[in-house]
Amino acid sequence: MDSIDSLLKVARAYAAAEGIDLSTASWRALGDTKKLSAMEQGADIQVRRFEKTMSWFSDNWPANTEWPEGIERPARQQVAS
Repeated sequence: MDSIDSLLKVARAYAAAEGIDLSTASWRALGDTKKLSAMEQGADIQVRRFEKTMSWFSDNWPANTEWPEGIERPARQQVAS
């Protein structure tokens, strides 16, 4: 599984857990309602944006939902006080 497939798997699991459309998950994580859909159609993503998005999903993961198996979960980011 490549990085984009991993990101899409995480995004779909997040959307299902939250009961939202993938476009809403895309808005929350990327600030763009169409990016995840475009990635499903073969679009690419920059490495730093990928890393930031995976970290966003990790930091905002629903408490009672398992992280998708086989995908490394980024460490939670420390919030500055």
